[in-house]
Amino acid sequence: NLGEDIYKKLGMSEDQYNDSSFDLLTHLGFSKDDIEAANNYCCGTMTLEGSPELKNEHLPIFDCANPCGRIGTRYLSVDSHIRMMAAVQPFMSGAISKTVNMPNKATIEDCKEAYLMSWRLGLKANALYRDGSKLSQPLSTMVMDDDIVEDILDMPKAQQVSAVTPMIVERIIEKFVSQRQKLPSRRGGFTQKAAVAGHKIYIRTGEYDDGRLGEIFIDMHKEGAAFRSLMHNFAMAISIGLQYGVPLEEFVEAFTFTRFEPAGPVDGHERIKMATSILDYIFRELAISYLGRNDLAHVQIAESDLRPDTIGDQSDYAHAVSSDETDHRSLLSDDIAASNDNIVVMSTGSAVAATGTYGSAAVTAGDQRAQAKLKGYQGDACGDCGNFTMVRNGTCLKCMTCGATSGCS
Repeated sequence: NLGEDIYKKLGMSEDQYNDSSFDLLTHLGFSKDDIEAANNYCCGTMTLEGSPELKNEHLPIFDCANPCGRIGTRYLSVDSHIRMMAAVQPFMSGAISKTVNMPNKATIEDCKEAYLMSWRLGLKANALYRDGSKLSQPLSTMVMDDDIVEDILDMPKAQQVSAVTPMIVERIIEKFVSQRQKLPSRRGGFTQKAAVAGHKIYIRTGEYDDGRLGEIFIDMHKEGAAFRSLMHNFAMAISIGLQYGVPLEEFVEAFTFTRFEPAGPVDGHERIKMATSILDYIFRELAISYLGRNDLAHVQIAESDLRPDTIGDQSDYAHAVSSDETDHRSLLSDDIAASNDNIVVMSTGSAVAATGTYGSAAVTAGDQRAQAKLKGYQGDACGDCGNFTMVRNGTCLKCMTCGATSGCS
């Protein structure tokens, strides 16, 4: 910019001023502080902090989402973002398109508190962003130690990018690359036998010591070697994904409600009665057993009734039978009665159905039918999810479980 004549008058050789790393001001004897002060005066600091004509009590008016410039330290707090949105939300019908910026040191607990505060103030949506969490983020907003920043600023521009990029990549890789967690050699689990549209299928599971699902095995009979091998390898892929930390919830969301043959009624399972495909049945089973997803079950059963290890004694049965019921256990042999505490005995016209599991009384089928009619259920099965929660929607039917319709929009 100055021209060769100026450089020569200052006593510099051609090799010096043509060198890309040559620093003219340092060569002329200016100190680092002098150069920084001159640079701030000529180019600005990208912040109002430290401005000689601005009072400190006025600074909050100019705060931004992130610290501004290299010397800036002020920024809007997470609470201020949320409170500003909460002040505007009552005047808007939809949610606010606004990102809440969080510092690089923000923790999971901080994120939880931000969402909880948004809920308390009545916000319809909240998007959080933690500083430094994207590779494409501008380097000026990243938080680094002061000594590292000074070393990088002393480098030529071309070298600055090369120096900073490995720090970002190293941080991302260190946090997000998962390690496989293998199961113990002896592990628990269960085996479930059922039939989907007449096709027998066995599901076996393997669990970690803390009860988490770690692997599945799928076996189908009379389906041909190719189909059985495909299902076997599919189960291996799911198992490897689980052991590398893929949440079971992701698999459930991906494979439930998939539709292909064989599909239809499910026999042999106490809670699933319809499946739109083999995969739909498998992941309904896993979701119910390991995630407590009762919304994917067709038969709702109390959690206590699913634990045979906590079955009560014989006296629970007598307590459950209403006073106007005869003890129907006398109709059973003593051996059967003694070995089957969870036998359900119902009589025609009885008010309750008694179980020996916890001495609980169940509502009669007539009462259930009455409740279903009050809710408007038509008795048809949903073609998408298989639930019998179809209600009248104009000339068609709409499922209250998944929202699918029988033809009309």
